[in-house]
Amino acid sequence: MSNEFKINEVDKHVYVKHTDKDHIIIYLYMDVMLILNDNDYMIISNKKKLPSKFNKKDLTVTDIILGIKIT
Repeated sequence: MSNEFKINEVDKHVYVKHTDKDHIIIYLYMDVMLILNDNDYMIISNKKKLPSKFNKKDLTVTDIILGIKIT
């Protein structure tokens, strides 16, 4: 929330941040975090802003998460 993300009122696992030219979506479910955007720079810069207290393991690009195929 401190990085200007707004919680989605329909699904409390979804956080969205809108900028002038783009938007980025973060999906949190238990110990899984999925960052969605078609701009690699946006993803990388937002990952760097995550607090260091989180134990993170970057799995880079994925096409399946929680049994759901992403295209």
